[in-house]
Amino acid sequence: MSCKKPEQKTGVDYIVRATGANHQVRIFAASTRELVEYARQIHNTSPVATAALGRLLTAGAMMGCMQKGEKDLLTLQIKCSGPIKGLTVTADAAAHVKGYVDQPVVMLPPSKEGKLDVGKALDMGVLSVIKDIGMKEPYVGQTHLVSGEIAEDLTYYFATSEQVNSSVALGVLMEKDNTVKCAGGFILQLMPFAEEEVIEKLEKNIGKLPSVTTMLEDGNRPEDIICRVLDGMDVEIMDKVPTMFDCNCSKERVEKAIVSIGKEEIQSMIDEGEPIEVNCHFCNSHYIFTVDDLEHIIQRSR
Repeated sequence: MSCKKPEQKTGVDYIVRATGANHQVRIFAASTRELVEYARQIHNTSPVATAALGRLLTAGAMMGCMQKGEKDLLTLQIKCSGPIKGLTVTADAAAHVKGYVDQPVVMLPPSKEGKLDVGKALDMGVLSVIKDIGMKEPYVGQTHLVSGEIAEDLTYYFATSEQVNSSVALGVLMEKDNTVKCAGGFILQLMPFAEEEVIEKLEKNIGKLPSVTTMLEDGNRPEDIICRVLDGMDVEIMDKVPTMFDCNCSKERVEKAIVSIGKEEIQSMIDEGEPIEVNCHFCNSHYIFTVDDLEHIIQRSR
């Protein structure tokens, strides 16, 4: 048995992949309102936790579809000293993403700019980017958080761990009733052969851009954001990729996890004579295993 999850509007959120300046830059832009709102509902996050998780989910979705192999998996993990404690997001190459925050109900006063203080919620910490591309061991890149605002931390990660000059912008805007009004972002990356003139033009364009949430609130789509970032340059839209919050947990997968703890441990659960409940961190589904279920698991594992 699992709990009934809220419905998620599919086909609404998407990512646009494009190149510009004669392929000297590549850019990903996303609109992710539905998946961030879905995450807010299933995790019952406070506004600042929604903003933090929403930013990381948006980044994860875009970085997920950067992967080359269909079965490649990407995990973004933050461990931090702030009250939020940590966040984990996993994405696949199809831009299906899932995630959770360690402490979902964090309340903080607004920043001095009057915005949700994600930097204070995270404070100091470490960002890990784990790429499972089918090798014996996954690739792990780690950097210290430079601001806790997530976009700046990912910009720093790309520069130091992947040696790719990038600009990352992420945003989540909340309604007065604490639902998500809009969410999205972009990741711009320079190719190694990018000319100085192109770099200067991009710096000027990005310098005069309003925030991601302002652009989205004004009705800008990911395509429009790309055109604003690459203003004055040729733009080639490569494709449009749907993205959504998607957890692949199931009672069968949870059963495999129970089998892995060993027969003695399962038998001790049976001896207690009470059903057990297993919770999925990513989607907050609850799975109940009765004593009969546990006895069947032991029989099947013989």
